[in-house]
Amino acid sequence: MSEIYNNICITSVMSTVCDLFDIKTDENTDRTNTIITALAKKKLGDEKIDRAVLYNPDAVALWLYQKYTDMFTDAAVNSDIALPLLSVMPSVTPVCFASMYTGVLPEIHGIRKYEKPVLTQKTIFDYFIENGKKCAIVSTARDSISMIFLEREMDYFIYDTPDEVNKKAHELIDEDNYDLIVIYNGNYDGTMHKHGPEAEESMNALRHNIDAYASFVDAINKKWTQHNVFYGFMPDHGCHEIDGECGSHGLDMEEDMNIVHFYGIKLMHNL
Repeated sequence: MSEIYNNICITSVMSTVCDLFDIKTDENTDRTNTIITALAKKKLGDEKIDRAVLYNPDAVALWLYQKYTDMFTDAAVNSDIALPLLSVMPSVTPVCFASMYTGVLPEIHGIRKYEKPVLTQKTIFDYFIENGKKCAIVSTARDSISMIFLEREMDYFIYDTPDEVNKKAHELIDEDNYDLIVIYNGNYDGTMHKHGPEAEESMNALRHNIDAYASFVDAINKKWTQHNVFYGFMPDHGCHEIDGECGSHGLDMEEDMNIVHFYGIKLMHNL
């Protein structure tokens, strides 16, 4: 039986988020995700999004959602939609997040293996900055998101642990000074590499990611009452088990390429 790959690529993320803010992107970027734009049209009418919180847990494969669906309850009920998406090759973190946030494939943005140079390709952050928007990245030190998007007129909050990252992200939501907040948690990825994708330690890390996402959505609903907000649970690639019961990714196979994203739109409260 041949492998089945999802048909909406993570390269669609960049243009989709920009479109929700009515920000125009270059012609070479991937098309917008029409499912998300249709959702926005239904919920917002002619209004636009004015805040976004994009949560990036690492290595959450579609097969994990399919096999352990109940575990994702808090991600599902706090979102409007769950969508199967396709990663890029090689399915490793810097290549994938570069593709997600530039809207172009690796052969265009230039990161084609596990390396973390600063991108010269135009990114979602550049588009936002050009349009007078304030952006922040909250990530762990030396991870891809904390490195490949450097050297831009935006704020970087880099910490040693995911818990510190998530605490700071909540502070930024409370302060309400940023139009776009991108948050990275690599704890599931790091754990599954050591113990395997379905080991108890790994599943606990995955639960931690789902809980973190639900807590961000709760904070958005409570704190950002005067904003139309787009938010998402947006992994970069999947994973599979290898010899020795460890985990890995990077191959052109369903387990590594097929992922799931959760998205939601919160409407402004007219008090």
